[in-house]
Amino acid sequence: MGSFIATRLVRLVATLLAVSFLTFLLVNLLPGDAINALIPIEAQQDQEYVAQVRAEWGLDDPMLVRYGKWLGDAVRGDLGDSIVTSRAVSSEIAHRIPVTGELMIVTVIFSVLLAVPLGVMSAYREGSRLDQFISGGAQFALSVPGFVAGLLFIYVFAMKLGWFPATGWTRISNSISGNLMTVTLPALSLSVIEVAVYTRVVRSDLVTTLKEDYILSARSKGLRDGFILFRHALRPSSLTLITVVGLNIGLLLGGTVVVEFLFALPGLGKRLLDAIFQRDFMMVQGITVFVAMVYVVVNTLVDLVYLVVDPRIRKAD
Repeated sequence: MGSFIATRLVRLVATLLAVSFLTFLLVNLLPGDAINALIPIEAQQDQEYVAQVRAEWGLDDPMLVRYGKWLGDAVRGDLGDSIVTSRAVSSEIAHRIPVTGELMIVTVIFSVLLAVPLGVMSAYREGSRLDQFISGGAQFALSVPGFVAGLLFIYVFAMKLGWFPATGWTRISNSISGNLMTVTLPALSLSVIEVAVYTRVVRSDLVTTLKEDYILSARSKGLRDGFILFRHALRPSSLTLITVVGLNIGLLLGGTVVVEFLFALPGLGKRLLDAIFQRDFMMVQGITVFVAMVYVVVNTLVDLVYLVVDPRIRKAD
C-alpha cells in the first residue's frame, strides 16, 4: 500500500509540473500583449510608464525565468495576482470553487442515481423492449450537448412552467432552498450526457457479470433476483463505473464553462473563460493548475477505491 501511494504521488507531482509548464507556454504564445490588460489604452503611449509596468510584472524576463519564479511561489501556495483585478488568484479560486464544486457534486449525484437503476433494469431485461427503449434513450442523450439541454430546460422549466430561475445563483449560506432551485437546472443540463454514459457502462458490465458461474449458482439456490442483482452482481460490475465517474469529474470541471456562462453562475469555469478573453495569464495559469490538481487527486482516490471494492486487486498487490 505504501509503495502504491508513493507511486501515485510521484505521478501526481509530475503531471502537475507538466500541466503548469504547458499552460504557461501556451498562454505566452497567445496573440496580443499582456500589457494591454495592465494599463489603460491612453497610458500606453507613455513608453517610460509601460517599461516600468513591464519591469514590475517581470514581462521582460525570459519565459523560463518567469515560469521558475511562478513555480517557486506556487510551491508556497502563492499562485500570483490577477493582472486585471489585482486580486490574489488563490483568493479568486477559493471564492468561486464552492459554486463549481457544488454543481459538479450535484451533477454526479443526479447522474449516478438515475443511471444505476436504468442500467440494472436494462441488463436484467436484456433484449426486451425495455432494454431497447433505455439503450435508445441513452444513445439519443449522448448526442445532446449540455448547452442545448440547458436551453431546453430554461425554456420549459423556467420560462413556461416557472418552476426554476433561468439564471443567477443563490449561495447555500444565504438560502438552502434558493440554492437548490438555482443548481437544479445547470446540474440537470450537465447530467444528460453523464446519465447516458453511466447507463451504458452499468448495463455492459452487468450483462457480462450476470452470465458468470457464481450468479448462476446463486439463482440455482433460489435467491431472489433483486438480492442477486444488488448484492452479488452490481458490486463487481461497478469498477468501470467508478473509473468513468472519476475521469468525468475532470471533464465536468472543464465542461461547466459553457453551462456556467449560460446560467450566469459565478463559478470557476466562467472566471476561466473571462480570464482567457482578458489575457489574464496569471488567472488562467492558476485555475488550470488547480483543475489539473483536482483531476489527478480524484483519479488517485479512484485507484484507492478499487482496493476497497475489489479484494482481488488487494491480493494482486
